[in-house]
Amino acid sequence: MDPTKIVDKDASFFGQPGGLQTLFFTEMWERMSYYGMRALLVLFMTASLQEGGIAFTVASATAIYGLYTGAVYFMGLPGGWIADRLLGGQRATWYGGIIIMLGHIVLAIPSKAGFFIGMILVVLGTGLLKPNITAMVGQLYSSDDDRRDGGYTLYYMGINIGSIIGYIVTGYLMENAGYHWGFGAAAVGMALGLIQYKLTLPKLKGVGEKPPKPLGPKAAKRSWGIIWFLLASLAVYTFLALNNYVSINPVAAAESVSIIFTAIFFLFYLSVFIFGKLTRDEMKRLGALFLVCIASTMFWAGFEQAGSSFNLFARDLTDRMVGDFEIPTTWFQSLNSFFLVALSPFFAALWINLSKRMINPSYGFKSAIGLIIMATGFIVMFFASQAAASGMKVAPYWLVAVYFIHTVGELCLSPVALSAVSKLSPKRMAGQMMGIFVLTYSIGNVVAGRIAGGLNPDDPQAMPELYWTIFLFGVSVGAVVFVLALFTRKWEKLAPDDGEDEHPGAVIDANEPVGKP
Repeated sequence: MDPTKIVDKDASFFGQPGGLQTLFFTEMWERMSYYGMRALLVLFMTASLQEGGIAFTVASATAIYGLYTGAVYFMGLPGGWIADRLLGGQRATWYGGIIIMLGHIVLAIPSKAGFFIGMILVVLGTGLLKPNITAMVGQLYSSDDDRRDGGYTLYYMGINIGSIIGYIVTGYLMENAGYHWGFGAAAVGMALGLIQYKLTLPKLKGVGEKPPKPLGPKAAKRSWGIIWFLLASLAVYTFLALNNYVSINPVAAAESVSIIFTAIFFLFYLSVFIFGKLTRDEMKRLGALFLVCIASTMFWAGFEQAGSSFNLFARDLTDRMVGDFEIPTTWFQSLNSFFLVALSPFFAALWINLSKRMINPSYGFKSAIGLIIMATGFIVMFFASQAAASGMKVAPYWLVAVYFIHTVGELCLSPVALSAVSKLSPKRMAGQMMGIFVLTYSIGNVVAGRIAGGLNPDDPQAMPELYWTIFLFGVSVGAVVFVLALFTRKWEKLAPDDGEDEHPGAVIDANEPVGKP
């Protein structure tokens, strides 16, 4: 069956194509496993051996966390290519899910070596599954199907529901049974996702069944040879590192990787301008998009403190007792998903009402506002850390306020940035530009890990100054983006030179509720 076949008459899943049910629940359980496991990482790495952890320093643990989360997004680039040229979306999603489940199973086995092997497997599996399952959602609809927005809304709801389940289940198990029970729960979640994916696969009706741009037999064989060589090299290097034949400094590695990812981003972007045969208007549109990319990178560097420094702050410096019940540390991270579900309809209505009144802020303006709002959350942490520096544990409402502010910032920036990539990129290179944009997630996450290394709960006196510095830097960058957006807003309105720039699988509307990336 043609892999680009559009299913536009089926309405068996809440008025949406039946294939959305398959992708909705698969993504829900995958996000449950990913965010549930991710919430435990820094806590596990910094916990003492007596507490069941591996007693890493905060700087090393947060650097490893940043490398892990950054690698997850980065691997989406080769993962998407493998699906497009070798496997197709359906098989890429299936094999990716299996690799993720195996990674969680390895993580559930008490072993320091198994911990790192498990993380590597989850990175590889997520890179294969995540970009391709999202692409298949778009392929369920024709370009003029007005159900697309509602379909993405349901899909993003599944992402948020899955992350909430993950935080609650793994956090409870961590507190009451141990870290490895939490990792094991993530494996069960992914297994449930795989089972329902296989049982409901016929609902996709051929979408993603075959690669849309398959390589020839010789090129495919050569590509698989390169892939297996790289995997073998990774296995050998991992073996050498785990047996101390190779020394790795996580902090230095995070610094190097952040530089490498940043260089790749600029080189890719520059190559588009040099070799992309762009018209003058296309250059201006991509110039406006570049501004959004800068804001996105800075945003995620601050926002992703949630799983690292904020997580440690919740564990060590927050009074989590409510009567006789102690709030599990990871439950604070679920606040972001709860707030997303609650606030998304209001923001969708806000943009629509502004448009009706002929007030349509530019992508750059919205991104700048989102970055500035996120940065103001660190003012809250500045005052909270001052209280913690006095030797007392702070009330939980400080973190509740921070997560609320950061969620508002996310709703201003994240869906807007995705929409900007779709609308401002030339149609012929929309996929390439989305891949370049994903690098902003990778860079932001690695930098977030580096920043979190300076926020050690054992030294709360140093926290206020660093939180204040993060606030000033974020607001300053946001202000620069805001000013430049006054000039680039006209570029965003330039008509595309290659026809209609909305096409199946590539459009995410700015009015849609955002999900976890």
